[in-house]
Amino acid sequence: MANATAVQRPRAFWIADPRRQILLLKVAIWIIGLAPVVWVVAGIFLGTLGVNPVEKITHIEGRWTLVFLITTLAVTPARRLTGWNRVIQVRRLLGLFAFFHACLHFLSYAGLDYFFALGLILDDVLERRYITVGFAALVLLVPLAVTSTKGWIRRLGKRWQRLHRLAYVAAGLGVLHYYWKVRADTFWPLVAAVTLAGLFAIRLAYWGKKRKTTKKGR
Repeated sequence: MANATAVQRPRAFWIADPRRQILLLKVAIWIIGLAPVVWVVAGIFLGTLGVNPVEKITHIEGRWTLVFLITTLAVTPARRLTGWNRVIQVRRLLGLFAFFHACLHFLSYAGLDYFFALGLILDDVLERRYITVGFAALVLLVPLAVTSTKGWIRRLGKRWQRLHRLAYVAAGLGVLHYYWKVRADTFWPLVAAVTLAGLFAIRLAYWGKKRKTTKKGR
């Protein structure tokens, strides 16, 4: 009887192991992160992307960029509100998927729409405001992706946190890019804007509380 209990216990408590929880969460992120790409590729072969497949692909990748970017920004508030500190371990993966989809979003626009005609792309970036802010958001994501490794965190120290606050700027520009692009159907851009504003408000409240605590301690 004791042996049976010993055999069953690891199965019953497998998901309760914090390391396995993070592993399962990372697997889920990988599946969700790659699903849009699989869906697009399948749509290309099956011809289910509609009358304007290039616009559809660009739109899908842009939306998933925002989903992952805002989810990345939600990790720290979630950790502070729930006390589940280990969730911070998935932040880098979420951020890299945001950058991955941002690159696919840009490549679908630059490659499928303009066939990498740099002159036309540059004119578009300079002349159309939603392209301008979208490109600016992508540029801001590049140093964040490059410096996301543990080595860069050690090298930059406190500067790393200051640099990665640009993620809020990039997300804000991404939401503005989305809003200006869709024009009439603004429901999802507004949902993204409200979510981002809520996350920023939580962060501001934490900063304010931290400053008060610091002043009291002096």
